[in-house]
Amino acid sequence: MAKRALLSVSDKRGVVKFARELSALGYEIISTGGTLKTLADAGIKAIEAGEITGFGELFDGRVKTLHPKIHGGILFRRDHTGDRETAAAKNIAAIDLVCVNLYPFEATAKRTDDFAEIIENIDIGGPAMVRSAAKNFKSVLIVTDPKDYDRVGNALLNGADDYEFRAALMIKAYEHTARYDSAIAGYMNRRFAKTPAYLPIAGTLARELRYGENPHQKGFLYEFDGFYSEQFKVLRGEPSFNNLTDISAAIKLARAFDENAVAIVKHGNPCGFALRENFCEAWSEALRSDSLSAYGGVAAVNGKVDENLAAKMNEIFLEVIVAPSFTDGAIAAFSAKKRLKLFQVGEGDRLPNLADWLDFKHILGGFVAQDSDAPSVAEIDGAKCVTKIAPSAAQIADLKVAWIIAALTKSNCVAYVKNRALVAIGMGMTSRVDAAAAALRKAAQMEIDVAGAAMASEAFFPFRDSVDAAAAGGVTAIAEPGGSVRDDEVIAAANERKIAMLFTGVRHFLH
Repeated sequence: MAKRALLSVSDKRGVVKFARELSALGYEIISTGGTLKTLADAGIKAIEAGEITGFGELFDGRVKTLHPKIHGGILFRRDHTGDRETAAAKNIAAIDLVCVNLYPFEATAKRTDDFAEIIENIDIGGPAMVRSAAKNFKSVLIVTDPKDYDRVGNALLNGADDYEFRAALMIKAYEHTARYDSAIAGYMNRRFAKTPAYLPIAGTLARELRYGENPHQKGFLYEFDGFYSEQFKVLRGEPSFNNLTDISAAIKLARAFDENAVAIVKHGNPCGFALRENFCEAWSEALRSDSLSAYGGVAAVNGKVDENLAAKMNEIFLEVIVAPSFTDGAIAAFSAKKRLKLFQVGEGDRLPNLADWLDFKHILGGFVAQDSDAPSVAEIDGAKCVTKIAPSAAQIADLKVAWIIAALTKSNCVAYVKNRALVAIGMGMTSRVDAAAAALRKAAQMEIDVAGAAMASEAFFPFRDSVDAAAAGGVTAIAEPGGSVRDDEVIAAANERKIAMLFTGVRHFLH
């Protein structure tokens, strides 16, 4: 009896070519719905699944393959005498290859909020067939990825579909259904605002890394929603584990404003940031705040990098530059920097503005999870002025930049901004006043005049000492969440020092 292959795919890329190869190898093809029509239109003979089961499709296609003639043909053990006898008695013929990928649930949920349409894109028969075939992988090839069609066809042609080959496809199949169910469970929890008793997190391997944080650790990059496969293009170099964490921080900061922004990050924290009318000026101002720390850092440009900007950036050693686009002249200018890595993220005039719905961190024995934080300049627009002096329009513009930088920097932190450029920053300190003092010491070291700057803190000042330290540096406006039991003392200190102060009412701890 000829071998049989069941083809029922949502993603129809390459399925016609694959079906032709299977037909040429002597496979009888069974198919359903849209796949059957696609094959018929291409002149490929296929049997409709209903002819096998004795039932047509039911309930607008909700039931097509859920039948013993299908699952029995997939699941019966070829090396088990009882299974073979039962299959023969029930007239169940073997199905030797299952090619299935699932309804586009994630794409539908992104495209529409129509719950009825979303529900109809939850596949039932598809996952059941995938799991059945994967369970019986010794006898049934399970193919879930169109990218595997060529290698499966070659393996069948050359008799290389051995146990190891089949096991690899089996693993991929279970990963496929696990990711699918994770997406559905995650969506349902978000939609109905429940606290998940089980939190499924499914990332797809985008690439293996040379190593992790240190050379003795293995490293891997996993992605959500195809982000790195689709929007991250390697122009030069290989992204490392540490590069990727810095790139993430740099993009978040550079993309926080829909303007010409340059952000410089080192070890996950900003050491330079500026907004300017042109990118060359933005780069120069961002670099000025801490050119020592910028050495070997990661720079994110929220726009096209041209040869003029490239020439300026070439003046120091950078490890990574990320931008939505680079001109050919810029890439040529960077060619002299052999160790520089260039990555295109997104395309066009701005870096992609992404917001993962969940933030999580591994801890001993598990992980903690939370809604992703989303600091916004609107928090400054809606802030309450608590001092006798109100900030000017120019000070508010600086406070917005300082607030976003502080929110995206490791706590405890303070950020000093002048003319919409970072001029001093203290981060990751166990004392907020130490962070303020450390920032001012670094500014003095870099010979930067902080007088007239605006300052932001991602959490409240517990004592007035941070305000006194800011005043000593010449700070004229401060933004902080408020909420300390000593707020009155802090406000009094600001009034004494003639500093305008805003309370945002929102805290942005980052640990």
